[in-house]
Amino acid sequence: MPMIIVTPLSAIEDVIRRYKPSHLITLLSPEHMIDTPEGIPADAHLRIGVHDVRDPADAAQPPVADHVEELLDFGKSWTGEAPLLVHCFAGISRSMAAAYILLNERFGPGHEEAIAKAMRTRAPHAFPNTLLVKYADDRLGRGGAMMRAVEAMGRGAVVPEGEIVEFPLSLDEL
Repeated sequence: MPMIIVTPLSAIEDVIRRYKPSHLITLLSPEHMIDTPEGIPADAHLRIGVHDVRDPADAAQPPVADHVEELLDFGKSWTGEAPLLVHCFAGISRSMAAAYILLNERFGPGHEEAIAKAMRTRAPHAFPNTLLVKYADDRLGRGGAMMRAVEAMGRGAVVPEGEIVEFPLSLDEL
């Protein structure tokens, strides 16, 4: 089944073995960046070195609009035939933002709230990075709809690490 899988760093080896994804997106602080794991072709691994902050002044490497461009461009290279794996350190903020952005790009305008509600249902711990979402909202021309939907999700369950979460590439199954 075509899907986006979000996981914390600690589970990526297990997820690669279990789901056999064709593509991998890593969003980690630059000082903690990983090499491409076995089972993933190097050209199918996007590595974004970014700190998990919501205010650009709070880190040396905050999310910027170019990160969203990279993410969207990479997402277009993924056919959906095999799963896409997205991870950050905890599987809560940066990776959930990336999944939310990619799902919005795939499903098109008008589905921002439905995607956010599905994310909250599937991932009670999700707290998408709003800086990444803001840049994507601007880039995709959503007029604030993505931001409003993510803000309506609220903080979610506070956990030290998220679970493995599947997001089908079908609005009916999402």
